[in-house]
Amino acid sequence: MSTSHTSTTASIAGGAADPERRATASHDPAGSGTRWFTPRVWGPSADVVQVRVDDQVAAMTRDVHGWWTSPLTAATGSRYDFAVDDGPWVPDPRALRLPDGPHAPAQVYDLAEHEWSDDDWEGVELHGSIIYELHVGTFTSQGTLDAATQKLDRLVELGVDIVELMPVNTFPGRNGWGYDGVGLYAVHEPYGGPAALQRFVDAAHARGLAVFLDVVYNHLGPDGNYLGMFGPYFTDRHETPWGQGVNLDGPDSDPVRGFLIDNVLGWLRDFHLDGLRLDAVHELHDERALPILEELAAAVDDLEEELGRSLVLVAESDRNDMRTVIARERGGLGIDGQWADDVHHALHVALTDETQGYYADFADPAVLPRLLTTPFLHAGTYSTFRGRTHGRPVDPSLVDGSAFVVSLQTHDQVGNRRTGDRLAHSVDSRLLRCGVALLLTGPYTPMLFMGEEWSASSPWQFFTDHNDELGELIRQGRRAEFESHGWEPESVPDPQDPATRDVSVLRWEEREQGEHGVMLDWYRALITLRRARADLCDGDLAAIEVEPGSTPWAFVVVRGRHRVAVNLDPEPVEVEVGLPEGPDGVVLLALDPTVANVDGRLRLPGHSVAIVGPARAG
Repeated sequence: MSTSHTSTTASIAGGAADPERRATASHDPAGSGTRWFTPRVWGPSADVVQVRVDDQVAAMTRDVHGWWTSPLTAATGSRYDFAVDDGPWVPDPRALRLPDGPHAPAQVYDLAEHEWSDDDWEGVELHGSIIYELHVGTFTSQGTLDAATQKLDRLVELGVDIVELMPVNTFPGRNGWGYDGVGLYAVHEPYGGPAALQRFVDAAHARGLAVFLDVVYNHLGPDGNYLGMFGPYFTDRHETPWGQGVNLDGPDSDPVRGFLIDNVLGWLRDFHLDGLRLDAVHELHDERALPILEELAAAVDDLEEELGRSLVLVAESDRNDMRTVIARERGGLGIDGQWADDVHHALHVALTDETQGYYADFADPAVLPRLLTTPFLHAGTYSTFRGRTHGRPVDPSLVDGSAFVVSLQTHDQVGNRRTGDRLAHSVDSRLLRCGVALLLTGPYTPMLFMGEEWSASSPWQFFTDHNDELGELIRQGRRAEFESHGWEPESVPDPQDPATRDVSVLRWEEREQGEHGVMLDWYRALITLRRARADLCDGDLAAIEVEPGSTPWAFVVVRGRHRVAVNLDPEPVEVEVGLPEGPDGVVLLALDPTVANVDGRLRLPGHSVAIVGPARAG
């Protein structure tokens, strides 16, 4: 195991980590086995930087690149922090462990203490995979990575391939979504810290599950963000919804980019993660000829070759630009996957009839069939919601459909509703199962949000654990946002109330009960069929067709030798499936067991779906 990404890791200006610029590590010559580390930190504009290791304080020395090196060494377990000029003592920006949170000293953590058991693990590809998004703090009542590990067998049984953790880097307080993180290299201590993440990943690999991590590089949270004390990590040249942009293209931006690239490589190499989901990359404002996303993709490709296992980057972007996932040699950025929220929006409107806000662009019944064959509604076309033309056309010859991650529900789409209500709380169960079938038989990479597979009764609400002043601002801001849409402020759950987190915890005891068990069986059956029939996860966008039925909400999706016939209307309809009765036209799975293929036609009850194909796979 490399010792380079310890809590004192550093990188040279210009990008990926250089071993000569990282913290040095050595064994105790007396033979005790103790490992010692030399703290270093980048502070180009500082006049004086001091280091405190346990109870010792010393001045650091600066090199020509703005890196400060400590004359003191720190053993595994030592606490240490820095003081810049006359400022307060603050933790290492690259600390792997912040045992008392982002305002207290870092602790040296030796990644080599974990003995990995996944030497034969080769990783996964997006094609053919299903992602399962989970939030560690509400996945179980304990809210820890070790407790989540105990549920991994349930995910194996469900049939998913990838577990995607919402952000686990350090944030203030105990409970939160993780998108206001400040210790980008450290694992949130209430979740179990870095050792627990290593155990989780190792246990997942032992079960054949890959692990992705959601990371946020477009901003840091407002509480505990000390990066600006050390150097120009942020710039007023660019603005984001959260304030100043990250300095990716201004003076002294080389080490800032290196800070992010080192972080990416550290998660993948040192924690054995299989992939990263990059949050809101459209807010990574970068005017360089070589964009940060392309540089990240190249660095990860190099690491993939070095490690000999598959590594994946997935970007969340609202640009509707397929160049994000086009290979670099073809003029793209070389990212492996991209969230395609338009597919979610079309499914959501079809199931709920909600057309407010950005859903207005998806109200036409013709939109859903179109988005089952191409991931972007607005691909160089006019968006009513935006009031302008948006996106770029998708060329099926250049990209596979599996590069686009789609969903029925996500942390965003559930948690940013007023009460955090899930689809199952308002949508008819039959209609919801039609949506699930379209999701799991489409050409894209499906992603499930924890608990949706059994129509969890628990909502998933917005919760925080900030200091009193910031917490009150968030509380009032949340109420004002929904009040502007006509809701009473008192009806908005208080993000700062611990009960808001508690009510969002999954209730595992209900998973097999009643209607919850019925929905769970439906997910299992669809995933099993998807895995058995290559047509149902074929990502060739040019090959998929949607044939209209007798009403706008009834249609047949052509998937090679298979057909997915759906009726989203409440009244029964007849649809042509184009497959004869007999061994080539068997009803493989249907919401209603009485549905039969009669002369190439199906009579579908209201809110119903059936999958037809050859009796035998292959």
